[in-house]
Amino acid sequence: MKAKSIKGSSTQEIETALATNLADGFAPTLALVFLSVSQDRKTITKLLDNKGIQVFGVTTNGEFIDGETEKGSVAILLLDMNKDNFQIYFEEYPRKNYREVAASIATKVKTKFSTPAFLIGTSHPAVDGEEILRGLEDIAGMDLNAFGGAAGDDYTFEDTFVFTNGQETNEGIVCIALDETKVEVKGIATCGWKAVGTEKTVTKSEGNHIYTIENEPALDITVKYGGLENISPGNKDVLMELATNFALQLQREKGDPVMRPPLVVDWNDKSYYTSGTIPQGSKIRFSIPPDWDVMEKVVKGVEELKETQMPQADALVVFSCAGRILALGPMMKEEIEGVKNVWNVPMVGMFSNAELGRATGGNLEMHNLTTCCVALKEK
Repeated sequence: MKAKSIKGSSTQEIETALATNLADGFAPTLALVFLSVSQDRKTITKLLDNKGIQVFGVTTNGEFIDGETEKGSVAILLLDMNKDNFQIYFEEYPRKNYREVAASIATKVKTKFSTPAFLIGTSHPAVDGEEILRGLEDIAGMDLNAFGGAAGDDYTFEDTFVFTNGQETNEGIVCIALDETKVEVKGIATCGWKAVGTEKTVTKSEGNHIYTIENEPALDITVKYGGLENISPGNKDVLMELATNFALQLQREKGDPVMRPPLVVDWNDKSYYTSGTIPQGSKIRFSIPPDWDVMEKVVKGVEELKETQMPQADALVVFSCAGRILALGPMMKEEIEGVKNVWNVPMVGMFSNAELGRATGGNLEMHNLTTCCVALKEK
């Protein structure tokens, strides 16, 4: 499989880059399109559609095809994958029936591919990505390979979109089903945030609504351990710092901990909503802002993936949490370049609201503050 990646800051730049990359006879069948909500996604999708290219599209909080991260732009990975080896599915979930919708997709996929893998994009800030993963597993099995990200909207956290040829939604899923007997798919989800202090117990919660930790209001105990000040309603800057730098680490009996940052505060009782479910009685630890070694851990994890499972790749797809670039800033360039240099193949990446993938040694999970790297190779 041949792959090429392009980027641009306008529809015209994308049109020019597309024409340049098709001039040598390259005939892509599939495009992974990561772009800002400020871009004209309908026109860009039409450009690709006119070339007979199927589109997997997700809006972002930033995008890249190399070490230079962009915001407000378009990044596209073009693949000339055999059309028999993949299928794009698009569904909405206005009734928030995430598991049911995902299971319906997986049922259709299983009639086409006996051993499918999935690349997933989800939209809507309140989507429960874990329910989508559970729905896929219900049909395709617990050993399923699935990776993806939740759409962003340049950090406004209001209206996110997924799209494909002739369709888009701010409350739905787009996914690529791949025939794993024909396309090798290997990925890794790595965080690197460091836990501090002792384990603590979530003493009251409902789903992703965390009321108390060690019988203290969740916000109070988090602020105390984070050393934060000026926590008050309407202070979005401090709340963003809380989410990106002082996330909870949900401890798992199997595999690495999973990040659960506070995203929305209920000021009436100082409870908050996290990015995913934290069952009552769960054990958590607080985490601290990362330093340089957080990026080294990600790159080493990808290097190990290459050494042990995927010696060669045709293309690389990266879903990286928007919180990582907020916390790491310009240092993110080092991580992205390090990941790209492992296989040195065409790459596309986005900064997402959440990441979907298998925790190291664990199960499929919805992650935050995590980098999820997926290598593809057509057999």
